[in-house]
Amino acid sequence: MTVLSDLNRLLGRELATLRDELLAYPDDASVWALPAGVPNSAGTLTLHLAGNLRFYIGAQLGATGYVRDRDAEFAQRNVPRETLIQLIERAADEVTRTFAALDPATLPATYPVEVGGLRLDTQRFLMHLEAHFAYHLGQIDYHRRIVTGHSRSVGALPLPALADH
Repeated sequence: MTVLSDLNRLLGRELATLRDELLAYPDDASVWALPAGVPNSAGTLTLHLAGNLRFYIGAQLGATGYVRDRDAEFAQRNVPRETLIQLIERAADEVTRTFAALDPATLPATYPVEVGGLRLDTQRFLMHLEAHFAYHLGQIDYHRRIVTGHSRSVGALPLPALADH
């Protein structure tokens, strides 16, 4: 296994879990609910996560041509779950295609764009993207539980998804 295949597997698992989280809401409206003290809905975080991966992995490393509108990720409302799931699938496809074509020799090189005023090596930045995704995925899980009143898990972050078969 290489770092790229491991990151692809991790992000693939997280993207599948994100889809499962959205499907566990009873309706589209609850995805966009904003309970007191919760700054972002699951819908907003889904737009943000898909945009983040499509820009930082797809556009910057895979030359997909994706143009990010980060402000819109946080401003849009009431996007249907079906559309959100399509965005998740598009992000998953772009991540997989990019990692399959990426030369592992680029990993120790400096990531192509400055992020947050820093220039990190590509591998470290990709690891950050995975951790960032998992962080927001946990927020979505709690959002769903608060909004629906159901404490059941969707089976998030299953270890078997990482096993070699």
